Amino acid sequence: METRLIPTTMLIAALSATSASADTLRLLTWGGYAPEEVIAMFEAETGHTVEVTTSNNEEMIAKLRATNGGGFDLAQPSQDRITSAQEEFGIYKPIDMTRIDAAQFIPSMLTATAANTTFDGEVYGLPHVWGTSGLVVNTAQAGDVTDYTDLCDASVAGKVSYRLKRPTLIGFGYAMGLDPFAAYSDTDAYQAILDQVEAKLTECKANVKTYWDGGDEIKSLLRSGEVVASMAWDTGGWQLNADDPDITFVAPASGALGWIDTFVLPARGRADDAAYDWINFAMRPDIAAMITNTAGNFTAAVGGDAGVSADLKARYQASFDQAAIDNIKWYPPVPAGLEALEGATLDRINAAN
Repeated sequence: METRLIPTTMLIAALSATSASADTLRLLTWGGYAPEEVIAMFEAETGHTVEVTTSNNEEMIAKLRATNGGGFDLAQPSQDRITSAQEEFGIYKPIDMTRIDAAQFIPSMLTATAANTTFDGEVYGLPHVWGTSGLVVNTAQAGDVTDYTDLCDASVAGKVSYRLKRPTLIGFGYAMGLDPFAAYSDTDAYQAILDQVEAKLTECKANVKTYWDGGDEIKSLLRSGEVVASMAWDTGGWQLNADDPDITFVAPASGALGWIDTFVLPARGRADDAAYDWINFAMRPDIAAMITNTAGNFTAAVGGDAGVSADLKARYQASFDQAAIDNIKWYPPVPAGLEALEGATLDRINAAN
């Protein structure tokens, strides 16, 4: 039997090819966006492994800033958190559109997200999951709460909750007849809006049972009846409605706040092949439906709603008639420096007596 020696250069190339085709994908994402069943299917089909870290917008940017865009191969910030973070910190790298199956994306969402995440002529984000924040209300006990500022009404005193985060500032601004997004390009005008909202939220503190941080926390407060009206995401309201028909998501009269969570590539990610494979896999209609059924929000995948549960579709339709959909205020990109103004405002509200 003849023994053949494999040249070292060929062996190294073979090992490199194996490594490139079976990378570990370090995914920085939101809870529910990478269900275990989906991960198992992806790993079986591609040979990649997946490590998931769940986070939120502020933490994602903080983690990537701390490592200059390292530590993760794919992240999922909202579309309004990309261009400003890239301008300030350089934590992302451009999307190679030739590696994306663009036909899997709803064209209008792909186009809009590309426009909102373009920096220096390069596209940095792709749309994945979208949804809204607004009101989650126990309609039997707080049926008169139809807009954000109604959370300050005496009828719900001590039984209200919201987060001390930027959506609360923006939602209250719209409910007060202001237009925060229109003022984004004018720092002085935006600060003037923040000052008015700060006064309102400081006055409203007496109504607040607690400021919630996580989705499980606010759902628990609403289930127990400690809170009867809150600002929260649509999916949380629909999950509660499955157990208690009195509690549901209400699109505020001044407009729900619409967001799109994206796919972005961290600047120092090591596994681009795995990242692009995950993006194309997640946007398949069958996989997109699995993610929606777990996360509770719909995706930008063409045909991704076909496999979504009938109950979830019904709850969505009950919260959003066409007028409410048309009234959604979609988050535009956040200009650099704006979040510092918001952070200072939130700190003052928190510290106020």
